[in-house]
Amino acid sequence: MTSWSMRGGCWGGGGAGGKLLVLVSGRIGSVVCPRMILGLMEPSGLIERGGPLVWILLGLAFVGTVCVIERLFYFHRARINVGDLLVGLAHHIRRRAFAEAVHEAARAPGPVARVAHAALLRYYLPRQDLRDVVQEAGQLEVPQIENNVRAILGVALLAPLVGMLGTMVGMVETFQRVSEQGGFSGPGELSGGVFTALITSVVGLTVAVPMYVFYLYFLGRAKRLVHRIERAGIEMVHLISDAREESQFAPFRGEVSAGKAMPPPPLNATP
Repeated sequence: MTSWSMRGGCWGGGGAGGKLLVLVSGRIGSVVCPRMILGLMEPSGLIERGGPLVWILLGLAFVGTVCVIERLFYFHRARINVGDLLVGLAHHIRRRAFAEAVHEAARAPGPVARVAHAALLRYYLPRQDLRDVVQEAGQLEVPQIENNVRAILGVALLAPLVGMLGTMVGMVETFQRVSEQGGFSGPGELSGGVFTALITSVVGLTVAVPMYVFYLYFLGRAKRLVHRIERAGIEMVHLISDAREESQFAPFRGEVSAGKAMPPPPLNATP
């Protein structure tokens, strides 16, 4: 025998077939119908049924979104063709036009250009000192490159934990209501409570998954950018040092190419 009833515009039945409505101890249990589920899936329904922890998850989502947007703008501004920059700077350095090279490096955007600019400002230093300058300039750029990346990872790690906490709290409240009713609760009421408890886990995973994907993406971008900085720094040290050494040996090469004979070494006086 199947009993039918209508609550809130949803029909359900109970019986051996596992319908939505069940008859328990002479009374009809609660209904969990598609219309209720769709209502809970709306933002207002999620916030209302999920409790205060949903607001915490929404706050984490807002913080993560702001960090993602900031990192997207940063890496877009830092995008530069390192090869073209080094070719242009090498052209000026070989002509010993250091002022033009400094001006070109200052106009270029991004951390790679700033490291090259720091090296050009101290082109007169020895090779080892120039290498230290480049290394120090690169280390100063690393915190800016990694800025907010850890915050995105933090959101990705905290969101599912907060969602799980909300689920556990909801399950405790559900079983507490069941115990207060003397253990007589229909599957509809029990499933409705479990569904409400799982809302925070769904919201937490919805926030965590894209944030972790963005974290992996920005982590790869940061590593590639640090590699470009190191490459540009090494190239600048070699270009500046080689150009300075060539200028020092230029007079000697000019004399050799002009055919000037070197003075013969003095002969030892014979006794």
